[in-house]
Amino acid sequence: MKKRTKIWLITAASLLLGGIILFGGAMTLLNWDFMKLSTVKYETTDVEITEEFRDVSVSSKTANIELLPSTDGKAHVVCYEPKKAKHEVAVENGTLVVKLVEKKKWYDYIGVDFRTAKVKVYLPAEEYGALSIQNRTGSITVPHDFTFESMTLKASTGRIKNGASVTGKAFIKTSTGGICVENATTGSLELSVSTGNVTVSNVTCTGDVKLSNSTGKTTLSNLGCQNLQSKGTTGGLSMQNVVASGNFSIERDTGDVKFIGCDAAEISIKTDTGDIKGSFLSDKIFIYRTDTGKVSLPDVMSGGKCTLKTDTGNIKITIQK
Repeated sequence: MKKRTKIWLITAASLLLGGIILFGGAMTLLNWDFMKLSTVKYETTDVEITEEFRDVSVSSKTANIELLPSTDGKAHVVCYEPKKAKHEVAVENGTLVVKLVEKKKWYDYIGVDFRTAKVKVYLPAEEYGALSIQNRTGSITVPHDFTFESMTLKASTGRIKNGASVTGKAFIKTSTGGICVENATTGSLELSVSTGNVTVSNVTCTGDVKLSNSTGKTTLSNLGCQNLQSKGTTGGLSMQNVVASGNFSIERDTGDVKFIGCDAAEISIKTDTGDIKGSFLSDKIFIYRTDTGKVSLPDVMSGGKCTLKTDTGNIKITIQK
């Protein structure tokens, strides 16, 4: 190695080591609190809602959005946010509207920010009309304290959790993140995820349930509905105590389909690579096919139609009585 090259390497290593020492010293003075490195100024605002409204609409980009039951019987919105990216709060035509209004110049995007904006909407625990929440990067949380006529929750990157009941249709969609619906009743339920897990538990749906999950696991427990449709590309489906008065229509490209104590009047399960295993609550007339797997089915000749197909995988079914 040339002498000049050695000098450059020693210089670079010395600068790197010096930087590490300076950073460590600075963080020690700050008690290793990275929040203190933020250059973006935040503030908290609390807006009380005095006008009457029935619908709720919230839109943001990076804030975590949460609905909460009010403790004083009044509606108000609390925002913790950057000074130049604030949310406006107003009642428009009977709708409580919370929306982000940015006043940033190009140079305002230069800086360090380790904090997360938060929007908390406090509402008296009662019934409302339509709920619409749209977010880009951030979580959405709706507790079980409320009932809505309809619900639309959308996020690009963020987890969505809902416990509120919906008399009509509940539509929840996120591209990258998980969806959790629990302890609720709905008219119909449609969930869509590109990358992330879907969890539905303790839900009663008077209509249909539609689930779409490209990459991730779907877990269903204690679910009742009219018809169940579940489609997925990569990821398994696990069901327990899921009962439909109509049909099961389940499709998977890669992943197992497993179920315990589930049933429907008519069942269709298809998977390319994965096993189909589980127990039904009533007898079925089985129509099955597997190219390279083993098959174990109950010896029955009555009941609803049950079609089971897999290219590479085993089929093992029992009747739980």
